[in-house]
Amino acid sequence: MSTLPKSFVTPEEYLELERKVEYKSEYYNGEIFARFGASRRHNTVAMHLYGIMDRHLRARKCHGYPSDMRILAPDGLYTYPDFSATCDEPRYADTRLDTLVNPALIVEVLSPSTKAYDRGRKARLYRSMPSLKELLLIAQDQYEVELHRRREDGTWMLLNAVGLEASIELMSIGCTLQLGELYENIPEE
Repeated sequence: MSTLPKSFVTPEEYLELERKVEYKSEYYNGEIFARFGASRRHNTVAMHLYGIMDRHLRARKCHGYPSDMRILAPDGLYTYPDFSATCDEPRYADTRLDTLVNPALIVEVLSPSTKAYDRGRKARLYRSMPSLKELLLIAQDQYEVELHRRREDGTWMLLNAVGLEASIELMSIGCTLQLGELYENIPEE
């Protein structure tokens, strides 16, 4: 039995397709990957995050973006993190202003089906972005976040916060995230 060859899609072809459809997909190394719907817990955590970030960023000269803002990471990864922010002037890949290239903070709410990829290759590509200062990974099945923070020398350190009483400082946007607020009234699955 023969297998069909994978067809290579250029970044330009991907963007042309992506801008015409209602659903979102990721792109890397010539391939398009479909994104699937998120669970109720994932969506609730993401909504809490948006509310917290909205209240905080309104008082600052920072820009926050929900999961509809596409990010272009080095090595050609086009992706839609759950949240991204920059306190610098936003820069985009082209004049369409729909692909951010200079986030200081990227947040992913981990899903069971994607957490290995989000922590692995995707995290490595995110951390290769010169503008990125912090990558926050939020568990949806327990009260835990892990923060990857770039040090002054360019190396990365890992910080964890566990439990509803815990908090973690997001230095990239000057915000202390309280886990009790993030995980408030999370539905059981």
